[in-house]
Amino acid sequence: MGLYGEWTALVESNSTPQQYEEFWKEYLPQEQKIYEQILSNNSNVIEGTMKDLADKYSVETVLFTGFVDGLNTSLNKEVDMDSLEEDSNVKLDINFEKLYYNMHEAKAKWLYKLPQWDDLLSKDQRKEIKKQYDKTVIVVKENKIGRNDPCPCGSGKKYKKCCLNK
Repeated sequence: MGLYGEWTALVESNSTPQQYEEFWKEYLPQEQKIYEQILSNNSNVIEGTMKDLADKYSVETVLFTGFVDGLNTSLNKEVDMDSLEEDSNVKLDINFEKLYYNMHEAKAKWLYKLPQWDDLLSKDQRKEIKKQYDKTVIVVKENKIGRNDPCPCGSGKKYKKCCLNK
């Protein structure tokens, strides 16, 4: 089984709500530390073997695989997760704007509120990305046809006397 299989098995092995919650309580602070280091270094390309990168960020290789899985959609070129082994060379070419957007989408407030973002994306850039994200989640109602409005079918009748009753 590859690293990604081990990662998914690890996540799925937490069958009770309490186990599941405990797992994420342990994992998320480790993930945050990795992001803090990456954002502080202001380098969008991280390269090495999975084992070396896991050691660099002081996590188990399987947990680093989970990190890469979460980061994958924010990369300029996604990693083939199923092929990952400890000795696999990976190049994580991070698109920081996409990452910031994806953190909003994941509702990861503890990550998109990190102070390290200040040196990477200006306040205006972050505000614009947030605005783009908000557009995807805000429901905009189309103009509603009133009962006494002309029917949109073109019959000339009022909507209530025509298509409203069909």
